[in-house]
Amino acid sequence: MENRSEAVRGTLGCLVVAAGGAAGVLAWAPYGRHGIFGGFEGTSEWNVLWLGLPVMTLGGIAAGFTLAALAGRKWRRALGAAAVLAALAGFGVAFDVLEGPPLACGPGC
Repeated sequence: MENRSEAVRGTLGCLVVAAGGAAGVLAWAPYGRHGIFGGFEGTSEWNVLWLGLPVMTLGGIAAGFTLAALAGRKWRRALGAAAVLAALAGFGVAFDVLEGPPLACGPGC
């Protein structure tokens, strides 16, 4: 019976991590739409795809892993996953990975 319980917890943990990755992609989608398909004067900002998508996806996975580790009371794993999540957030802010194309600005900008 113990093996079945571990299998169920492992499967639920995998589902939580997969849901985190999907949430990261969904959170990235509005930025990707504006960044890739053009904005001001039809320019595209490919950093939104090459940097933004992996950072958001990995961030969602790290968040899911953190939640799964906290639910399983694995404090060190949760702390490590939270550190990875913080590093990804820092990378995203430092390189402005979700910056889209420049917006049209009227006179006086």
